[in-house]
Amino acid sequence: MMKKAIKRRDLITGSLVAAGASILPTRAFASPSSVLPQQRKLIGIAQQQMDRLGEKLWRRDKVGLVDFSLPSHQPRLFVVDMLAGSIKPHLVAHGRGSDPQHDGWLKSFSNTRGSLATSRGAYITMDWYKGKYGSSMRLDGLDTDNNQALERAIVLHEAWYAAPDMVSKWGKLGRSEGCFAVSPGLNKEMLYHLGGGRLIYADKL
Repeated sequence: MMKKAIKRRDLITGSLVAAGASILPTRAFASPSSVLPQQRKLIGIAQQQMDRLGEKLWRRDKVGLVDFSLPSHQPRLFVVDMLAGSIKPHLVAHGRGSDPQHDGWLKSFSNTRGSLATSRGAYITMDWYKGKYGSSMRLDGLDTDNNQALERAIVLHEAWYAAPDMVSKWGKLGRSEGCFAVSPGLNKEMLYHLGGGRLIYADKL
């Protein structure tokens, strides 16, 4: 288990040396009429959460949003590029404690140790390490609903049960123990786009 003595900045990787230069203001989007309503909604949520968290975030160019109102067979982890105004969706699994019936729908959130459930709220991305599922990214919860994330070892990692073929075979993804599990092969992309002090915000959006 992680200890409280661990400081957030001790966990940020060396890539943050140049972080100050990457904290850029969000540009105005090219053409509001060309942005789909759902895309506009996600961009708005991302901006709202960044404004709420302010200087707690090290980087503000990209945001990860997870919409747990959607079932696990649909892409629901959205990487929002705040500079380009573009969004890229990915599959992501939720915790077994949030879906005891294993029907692919998240029923509830929990911040309690041992619940094996997903927590809602804002996370700041931390360092990467080699774990059970290979490269994994630590997440620190910034809200009262997820402030046990480090102690619970809630991370973003790859997992076989979050692969697209699980959807084609079973109509849903498998379940994690509360972590954000993505498809195998996505770890480098997640590190590049969301690593090093960026925001991941999860809720029923």
